[in-house]
Formats: sequence, structure tokens, C-alpha cells
Amino acid sequence: MNPRIKGILLMAAAVMIFAILDGLAKYVMQTLPAPVAVFFRYLIALVLAMILIERTGRPATIISRHIGLQFIRGLTLLASTFLNFIAITYLQLAQTAAISFTIPLWVCALSVPLLGEKVGIRRWIAVLIGFLGVLVIMRPGSMDFHWAMFLSIGAAFCGSIYNIATRKVGGRDRAETSLFYVGLFGAGFAALPLPWAWQMPQGIEWLLLLGMGLAGGIGHFLLIQAHRLAPASTLAPFIYTQIVWMILIGLAVFGDVPDMWTIIGAAVVIASGIFVLARERKLGKDTEVAVPVD
Repeated sequence: MNPRIKGILLMAAAVMIFAILDGLAKYVMQTLPAPVAVFFRYLIALVLAMILIERTGRPATIISRHIGLQFIRGLTLLASTFLNFIAITYLQLAQTAAISFTIPLWVCALSVPLLGEKVGIRRWIAVLIGFLGVLVIMRPGSMDFHWAMFLSIGAAFCGSIYNIATRKVGGRDRAETSLFYVGLFGAGFAALPLPWAWQMPQGIEWLLLLGMGLAGGIGHFLLIQAHRLAPASTLAPFIYTQIVWMILIGLAVFGDVPDMWTIIGAAVVIASGIFVLARERKLGKDTEVAVPVD
């Protein structure tokens, strides 16, 4: 199979798994506190990373040459996950997915102060239009507005910092190393609020938590493998297929039907993101595009 085709299939599978992860999180947090769900999501992902490292026979993989950046990646991904998990308890999955698609726009805007990159007028216009699409989704001042939408924006912002830190790490650390430290820092910091929020999972909740952890670990591993096989500019448009799965899961499991404004706003955000990514490809920039809100 052509490596690019294989990379596209892996990307499509990764975002589908991330949608399943969000569906499981929304369901399990009907009965469990968010800190418990987040902790197990990262703990199980950490165990998966350790098994992967052991099977590859490269224990030295856990040594990072850029531990500071790995710390930033782990902490910002955890913050993004925590905010997203709380948001999906109040919002439709389609709404949180649509807002999360602003991550390429945040990355574009923040690359100026954080990476010293230059952003042209056309990309700035696309970023502005994309954020106007978020306002269409949120509709502040209307009956449909919910404060949890700000949590989704916060999750996207943290996800963009994670993405930028991932750019800085680049190929300096192995994929297994990055997976290990995301799980390590995520589980470590997620454990801090547990003394005040602990609730023992019961019955099927254990299976749901296991499913979340497996989905998180496998999803990020597939994402990394996809980027090894195809350039980010080829893979990026397929990230947006996640919203199809989010709509289907929301409809099938929770009976949520996205309204017209959510669909319109999502289309604006997606179009803006694709334009920004296309411009970066034309300018010769082909950095890794992550799906960091899970």
C-alpha cells in the first residue's frame, strides 16, 4: 500500500478513536468526577507506553534530551483534556469538536510570539474568520449559549501550546519517548486532586475507564505513525472527519442533534483551518499537526 494512503487511513482511524474516547468520557462522567476519569485515561496510556518501550527492547527510550519541552507537552495536554472532559458533560460532542478545530488557528497566531515566525495578512484574515465561526457556534447572549463553551476554547488554546511544544521537540525524541512522558506527567498531575475528588469506580465504570485509556494511548500512537508515513499537509484535512464521528456518537448514544448554527460555525472554522494549513504548505512549512484535545 502507498505510504501516504496508509498514513491517511491511520489518521482517519486515530480521529475516530478520539471521538470514541470523548463519547466514553461523556458517558462515564455522568457518574464519576472528572479528575477520576482524567487520571485513569493517563494512567492506562502510561502503562501502554511502558509496554511498548519494553517490547521494542529500548529501555533507554525513556531518557529525553528535552525534558523541559516534554514537561510542557504533558502539562498542556493534561489541561486540554481536563477542560475538554468537563465541557463535554454540558455540551454536545459536535459543539466541542467544532471549537477544538480552532487549534490550527491558535497555533498560527501563537507561532509569532512563541516561534518567531511571520504570518502574512491572508493567514491572519483566515484566523479572524475562523474565530468568527466560533462565535456562530457559541452565540453569546442567546438562549443556546453555555458557559462551558469557554472551557472548550481553553482546551483548544492549551492544545495549541502542546502542538507548538511538539513542533519544538520535532524528531529529537522518539515517538515512544513522547508517549511515555505525556502519560507520566499526565497521570502524575491528574493524581493531585484525587484526595478531594476520589470516588471508587464500580462495575461497568472500570470497563469504560479502561476503554478511555486504551483509546487515548492507541489514538496518539496511530497519530504518530501516520505522520511517519505522510506529510502533515496531506494528513491535516482528514483530522476534520472527527466531527462526523462526534455527530454520530452524540446522536446514537445521547440523542443530541446539532443545530444549524453549530454546523455553519463548524464549516467556517474547518474552512479557515484548511486555508491556514494550505498556505503553510505553499510556504514550505510542513510541521506535525496533532489532535491534542484528548
